[in-house]
Amino acid sequence: MALRIRTIFNAPDRAEAQRLLKQAVELWAVEAPALATWAEDNLPEGFAIFELPHAHRIRLRTTNGLERINRELKRRTRVASIFPNAPSCLRLVSAALLAECDEEWMSGKIYLNMNP
Repeated sequence: MALRIRTIFNAPDRAEAQRLLKQAVELWAVEAPALATWAEDNLPEGFAIFELPHAHRIRLRTTNGLERINRELKRRTRVASIFPNAPSCLRLVSAALLAECDEEWMSGKIYLNMNP
């Protein structure tokens, strides 16, 4: 079942993904009716990805960027180790996010080139 869902999202375009989803729903209606209903209701929400160029889809498929930011936040909050209250933690995390994203976006490589 997971392989079939992966195949749907690896389709070359939205029309093919919808065709594959329809096939999967027909198959699952017999084997797993709850999954068929869920897939029919929820998977088309993810089809917005097909509006982006293929190169962007490959980059957005992973959570690498988010994981990197989380590692940086963890590194910076370990230094303080104990926060007197929630707002102080929020201030540090917010400042770290602003500094990290600003530095990365100004000097780092372009992750997604949005120019045609």
